[in-house]
Amino acid sequence: MRVFVTGGTGAIGGHAVPALLAAGHAVTALARTPAKAAALAASGATPAEVSLFDRDALAAAFAGHDAVVNLATAIPSMSRFMSASAQAANRRVRVEGSAAVADAALAAGVPRLVQESVSMIYRDQGDRWIDEDAPVDHYPMARGNHAAEANARRLGEAGGAAVVLRLGWFYGPGAAHSEQLYAQARRHVAMILGHPDGYLSAIHLDDAATAVVAALTAPPGVYNVVDDEPLTKRAFAAALAAAAGARPWVRGPGRAAYLLGDRLTSLTRSLRVANRRLREATGWAPRHRSAREGWRATAAVLDARPGR
Repeated sequence: MRVFVTGGTGAIGGHAVPALLAAGHAVTALARTPAKAAALAASGATPAEVSLFDRDALAAAFAGHDAVVNLATAIPSMSRFMSASAQAANRRVRVEGSAAVADAALAAGVPRLVQESVSMIYRDQGDRWIDEDAPVDHYPMARGNHAAEANARRLGEAGGAAVVLRLGWFYGPGAAHSEQLYAQARRHVAMILGHPDGYLSAIHLDDAATAVVAALTAPPGVYNVVDDEPLTKRAFAAALAAAAGARPWVRGPGRAAYLLGDRLTSLTRSLRVANRRLREATGWAPRHRSAREGWRATAAVLDARPGR
């Protein structure tokens, strides 16, 4: 297929573009700067220097493609996660950016749109398994994800194939927040948000990338993209500590994180999300069964970097 990727130089896109190329697809990817365009070209992709918010320019760039994969986000770093201005920038990408992508795909006659979303929009279900039919929530920080999903559905309603991927909490080399967590773990700090026995459904970036490839042939619909074994938050922190080789001396904030309300509700709830629908529809399977294996793989890459 000829595939156009927005967000191709971001955390997920940085893994998805190589995976798409390795699968034999011809990839065009949006680039915001000459440096990013050069990096994409070096990888084998064709860069397109257009704005995510310019519908006409996007439509011209999308022409002739078989699918558009919208991975564009502006997720704030850990230090700015609760910043209103930082979240506003991400919300604009999710709301206005996804609308421009959907409009441009419709104008260009692209038959398939794959839209990245998150599994954190589900309601807290304790230790119960969550599939794609489970009820979702509409807390403030989720508004952008709901808007992105609704924009993708517009292409489906017009006769195209709309696929929404609800990713778990993604981590791995290239994701700034997870690299920061790993650095903290090496300093004997364990981050647990919410009840320690609540579940955190995660996905390694390599496995998110292969899910994007699988989405190109998936029947239209919504799919959870998580690993096979969601861990409790206590076990997730232990897996990270084990990968870092440093026993935690400091743990927190735990249940005190609930006091921050809507600003952290996406991370404090308990979500034990199942990936069966995508596995059965496409044969996709994560290489990392759980965060135990995923953090070990992440540590191997990060520890091999110069200066470690």
